[in-house]
Amino acid sequence: MKTAVLLSGGVDSSVALRLLLEEGADVTACYLKVWLEDEVQFAGDCPWEEDMRFVRATCDAVGVPLQIVSLQTEYYEHIVEHVLDELRVGRTPSPDVFCNRRIKFGAFLDRMGAEADLVASGHYARIETTAQGARLLRAEDPVKDQTYFLSQMTQQQLTKVRFPIGHLPKAEVRRLAQHYDLPSRDRKDSQGICFLGKIDYRQFVEFHLGQRQGAIIDADSGQRLGTHLGYWFYTIGQRFGLGLSGGPWYVVDKDIEDNSLHVAHGDRRDARSRTRFEVDGANWIGAPPETDRLQVKLRHGPHTIPCSLVAAGDATWHVELDEADGGITPGQHAVFYLGQVCLGGAMIR
Repeated sequence: MKTAVLLSGGVDSSVALRLLLEEGADVTACYLKVWLEDEVQFAGDCPWEEDMRFVRATCDAVGVPLQIVSLQTEYYEHIVEHVLDELRVGRTPSPDVFCNRRIKFGAFLDRMGAEADLVASGHYARIETTAQGARLLRAEDPVKDQTYFLSQMTQQQLTKVRFPIGHLPKAEVRRLAQHYDLPSRDRKDSQGICFLGKIDYRQFVEFHLGQRQGAIIDADSGQRLGTHLGYWFYTIGQRFGLGLSGGPWYVVDKDIEDNSLHVAHGDRRDARSRTRFEVDGANWIGAPPETDRLQVKLRHGPHTIPCSLVAAGDATWHVELDEADGGITPGQHAVFYLGQVCLGGAMIR
């Protein structure tokens, strides 16, 4: 079977490619060109240039062909527009969640058509095939586990995807990169936006939405504490970047009508933490859960919280956490688990 391997220029996808070659797989390496001409203007050096250098060097080193696949229009329509719409109404989107479903394993899979039977990537996750269909499982490395970002994938997509490094800890991936003498073996992990290279998320937001000065207000006293440059730069639960003394201070609310941020001091934050919220637009990778007792991730990371999940109408669910959280953020995803199985996720409202 022909496998298209998504290469980003980083160590994870490079090792994934090398492992598939060791299996004897028939592979083609693909780099997704999604960067937009306007974004390059504010990023200085071409944000994809360094990535492409590593991608080409990796393909040359292992002797596989490279395809550059342009999905710029699809990326703008399905990712950029969604991100900007969410930011304008005060929510905090997760571009990587929708990038995986709509671009990497959506538009790209459609574009490849008859050229590839499978798509592989360097994600830290596992896929298990059962009589009931494919299941998405957490990676062996709980810190690197990326099922949070894969929670919007469909059953059909999972049947056509491979994650060759999902069973490995990050340290072992680094060791294998050294063993195979891959060009990316010492390259640091990137922290940018999905497939946009070195473009910084704050720069990206400022380019599209600009700056607008507003007040930072103590949510308890109503006192004005400082100023900010636009509510769209901040997320509920954020601590850094506020420029306030006497902290720690945390963002607890945003008023988009008057462009104000409401913050609470760290010693009062717990009182504002909550255990209940609603989600909608649920994507269940298999069937909806048969039990109301699950675990949930409210953000990427190893931590899960035991919770109860109860249907509340058309595509709406009530979530009650066993422990309060101060960073429940509208626009982000709540991702649900039953043990090691990622069941899917829904957007926090």
